[in-house]
Amino acid sequence: MTADVWLPIPPEDIEGLPEGPAYRFWNGAEEFPADPAQCAFYVVPYMKPPGLGQRPLPQMTHLEVVQTLSAGTDHVEPGLKHLRPGVRLCNARGVHEASTAELTLTLILASLRGVPDFVRAQDRGEWLGGFRPALADKNVLIVGYGSIGAAIEDRLTPFEVARVARVARSQRTTARGEVHPLTELPALLPEADVVILSTPLTETTRHLVDAGFLARMKDGALLVNVARGGVVDTKALLAELETGRITAALDVTDPEPLPREHPLWRAPGLLISPHVGGPTSAFLPRAERLLVDQLTRYVNREPLRNVILTTGATHT
Repeated sequence: MTADVWLPIPPEDIEGLPEGPAYRFWNGAEEFPADPAQCAFYVVPYMKPPGLGQRPLPQMTHLEVVQTLSAGTDHVEPGLKHLRPGVRLCNARGVHEASTAELTLTLILASLRGVPDFVRAQDRGEWLGGFRPALADKNVLIVGYGSIGAAIEDRLTPFEVARVARVARSQRTTARGEVHPLTELPALLPEADVVILSTPLTETTRHLVDAGFLARMKDGALLVNVARGGVVDTKALLAELETGRITAALDVTDPEPLPREHPLWRAPGLLISPHVGGPTSAFLPRAERLLVDQLTRYVNREPLRNVILTTGATHT
């Protein structure tokens, strides 16, 4: 039986796909393109509701690889319980770093320099001058120092920040300096002028940013979330923003999409972008390069990149 590969991008649009598999296009349509039981390599549709991407998994009885086109895999992991042991889950490391880092700097600069206020003033025909905070000379803390966190630091460097502190699940040393473990986060928070969240959403990081976390942030600090909405306790953030003590910029929210009447829309000192860190013109060429590389490795039985877990081994 020829192995099927399900792609959310039309296969004829992807140059360089290896010969051998039968390529099927499925981007979340009601009808499946073929029998899911014949699918061996499943690329999850991008920027779709979590339940949609998980829908074919129970029927994919011969599946070998699940490949996401997102850096996070939390939207597909609940569906892995339906799969046989030995299925590899791979993320899209290398696809979203540039776009997400760009947006992170955009949110920081727009928030510090008051760009939302300028836009509203322009609508009123008002010349809104005055001094604003600069990014220069600020202490920045990156919580979640993976490939996206490193890409953010790359782009912070020209802005003459005073210091970048890095936090990840475990301690290590990089070319740029020390990465602190999560256990040291409480001591680092009071020193940071800008706190950037770029961590995966896991049981450890869900509501990592709670009332205690926010209380440790210094007066006037800026919180920027380009990770997942669930990393932040929304009620705790709302309560802190209402005091005016800190400000925030969120590309992701909990819930998401944010309902029209949700109080976050009206919270003072908050800039919201609608989860647009990844979907830019930089996405498609990088996603296609990743898929060609992964599928070439798969066809040639070479080690895959970006394997997050294997069912039956690190996931139950």
